[in-house]
Amino acid sequence: ADALILDLEDAVAPSRKGGARHTAAEFITAHAASLSTRLFVRVNPFDTGLTMGDLAAVVVPGLAGIMLPKINDAADLVRLGHCLDALEARAGLATGSVAMLPVATETAQAMLNMGSFATCVPLPRLAAVTWGAEDLSTAIGAIANREEDGRYSPLYELAASMCLCAATAAGVPAIDTVHTDFRDAAGLLAACRVSRRRGFRGRMAIHPDQVATINEAYSPSAAELAHARRIVRSEERRVG
Repeated sequence: ADALILDLEDAVAPSRKGGARHTAAEFITAHAASLSTRLFVRVNPFDTGLTMGDLAAVVVPGLAGIMLPKINDAADLVRLGHCLDALEARAGLATGSVAMLPVATETAQAMLNMGSFATCVPLPRLAAVTWGAEDLSTAIGAIANREEDGRYSPLYELAASMCLCAATAAGVPAIDTVHTDFRDAAGLLAACRVSRRRGFRGRMAIHPDQVATINEAYSPSAAELAHARRIVRSEERRVG
């Protein structure tokens, strides 16, 4: 995996949030130097009142980035950037060394404000933009986010498309959402191939068994590489 995301949000019970912060910080301190995988932390969203405590604990040497869930618009990322400026200075880190990865479609407000990614550019810490269907369905009170045939309902197809547009407007890769059935390798591969054709550059994983499939699906095939090389050789001959 290109990044490992330590979760302080949905995976942690409210009574254990404080302890999870320190566990995450200790893990980063102990393992960041020995891992080839970059370490991110998903903090709690701003409207919980927990975000600053999360950031204060985990912005330590070795932290590669912060995933911010349930944003309402790109202004939340500007706010996060200001917080990181101060916390990097306290931790002795170079300014701008901690990246940001927002989950951009988890609230109704976010869906209505996706154009803010164009108006708030540049966002120099922004590493990529991803989206989520599970929390959006909760936010709007949907019973499910898929139709009876298994396809995403129109709102969630729109959310994926808006993620692509927001990422492009901000000049960063779009990363597709999780395939929640980690036992469904065939379904994951099919979903990844569709996703790549649409413009996504990678995908979130919820289980280690998904990583190899995701890497295979988003890597160029031998045929694609051969085609690209033919184009390059043709252009070199034309220019020469």
